[in-house]
Amino acid sequence: MGRAQFIAMMAALMALNALAIDIMLPGLQQIGAALGVENENHRQYVVSAYLFGFGIAQLFYGPISDRFGRRTPLLIGLGIYIVSAIAVVFVPSFAGLLILRFIQGIGSAATRVISVSIVRDVFGGRAMAEVMSLIMMVFMIVPIIAPGTGQLVLLFGDWHLIFVFIAVVAIIVTIWVARKLPETLDQADVRPFTVKSIVAGFLIVLTNRMALCYTLASTFIFGALFGFINSAQQVYVGIYQLGVWFPVAFAAVALFMSISAFLNSRWVGRLGMRKLSHAAIIGFVVVTFLWLSVQLLSSEPMPFLLFLAFFAMAMFLFGLIASNFNSLAMEPLGHVAGTASSVLGFMGTVGGAIIGASIGQAFDGTATPMVAGFFTVSVIGLVFVLIGEKGKLFRPHNHKA
Repeated sequence: MGRAQFIAMMAALMALNALAIDIMLPGLQQIGAALGVENENHRQYVVSAYLFGFGIAQLFYGPISDRFGRRTPLLIGLGIYIVSAIAVVFVPSFAGLLILRFIQGIGSAATRVISVSIVRDVFGGRAMAEVMSLIMMVFMIVPIIAPGTGQLVLLFGDWHLIFVFIAVVAIIVTIWVARKLPETLDQADVRPFTVKSIVAGFLIVLTNRMALCYTLASTFIFGALFGFINSAQQVYVGIYQLGVWFPVAFAAVALFMSISAFLNSRWVGRLGMRKLSHAAIIGFVVVTFLWLSVQLLSSEPMPFLLFLAFFAMAMFLFGLIASNFNSLAMEPLGHVAGTASSVLGFMGTVGGAIIGASIGQAFDGTATPMVAGFFTVSVIGLVFVLIGEKGKLFRPHNHKA
């Protein structure tokens, strides 16, 4: 297939993950009311259960795809995603919903691990960073439109209809993949599917300083994003009383991430991944420090437009960090791309989900826990980058590690 269709397909696969999270945010209150969830913070488990399934399953898809190829495991994962989404329509309890969401996350893990592996099969270095930036740009369209789409779906039915919509979109993507995606795993890179081989592959990843440090940095930065997703409905609707305008505010912030991902695709070839991402992580620390300072200066919520401006600046920088950190982590691991994508994805998602759940569950009726969480993880992320780079930032891409 052509480059444009390849990028669109990889973005669509990754977008199924974002769709499964963001489209239901407007319906969390309705889901809680329908299934007897009294504690508002417990509604966040609908997101957390999915993320844990998504993170844990990534450990297995990589080694499987390194042995059996990319196509078949990917299609099996898509099938799990679709069936679990349909099954939610008939679930009688909140516990049952959480189990199915965990299973849906297991299916969705294939889209994350294998799509990144496919990109690494085809591209490397700055070319991979450029392609990943374009994929992230398209992928970020989903958080822009998903909450609004969920709000629109709720006009035609209750929250069950959201899961029907998710299943239909996934079926369309699955048909596209089945018809158009070739096998990209080079036979020379096929690894045996044995415990010894899997452990060896994991050790390759975990003993590579650059890969490990950039993954840990990404884990904490993504933890902030997951923390926001968990408490977005409570902040926008509970604190700022946006009501049906909640999806618009959510989309405005996501738009900045999409713009930064696009700009990264244009800049990374000239400036390199390190210059862009290192400047962005430093900027992230500064912006979140100022945001937290303003938040703590008053006992009243800061004006909504000021809150949105800080958030938009942070998410613009997040867009520059995300694809570059991922590419820097994957760059030295092309010969074990599937396993590498598994381990890095597992650490980033499960670790990020735990951090995000901690931030979300700390919600106390104010935005302070969320903003404090953003600043804390930004500092920790910068520390891991400094460790990975031995204290020297902005070095060229081809320096000797």
